[in-house]
Amino acid sequence: METTQRRQQPAPGALTAFARFVLFGGAVGLASSLAVAALATRIPWSLANALITTVSTLLATELHARFSFGAGARATWRQHAQSAGSAAAAFALTCMAILVLHQLVAAPGAMLEQIVYLSASALAGLARFAVLRLVVFARNRSQPAATDHTTQPVHTARPVHATVTQTATPAAPATLCRAA
Repeated sequence: METTQRRQQPAPGALTAFARFVLFGGAVGLASSLAVAALATRIPWSLANALITTVSTLLATELHARFSFGAGARATWRQHAQSAGSAAAAFALTCMAILVLHQLVAAPGAMLEQIVYLSASALAGLARFAVLRLVVFARNRSQPAATDHTTQPVHTARPVHATVTQTATPAAPATLCRAA
């Protein structure tokens, strides 16, 4: 009976991961904005926004797991939950930015609102990228990266028993503890 182990692809560098994050996240965001507008013609906007936000967050998490951060596999439920948490935090940040704007400026124009919203969104996006890369989709970085097959663990179908043969008399405990 053989056991097979799927080899993980090496994680992409930060710049590549960020470019993919922007590409996939931006595409999902653009599609989401169109979907909310279309769905809002049939149901209340807040419900349409909630539904599309949920679906788009799930989709974006899958894309980021498979492509942006190089996992090459589906996202786990834990990763979906963490990603949803970071998306909720990003949403809260953009809402707070607009709320603060409306507290500071009585009647901000559409251009100022967009500048504030897009700036907060960009800041939230950078923070979300860092959270996804360093926490949600982080790999075990405490182990050195394997460069060839000789450093990979060996998996066997049966346990291997080692036999130890003693060929010399062990040193006395006092000899082992003596300082040199």
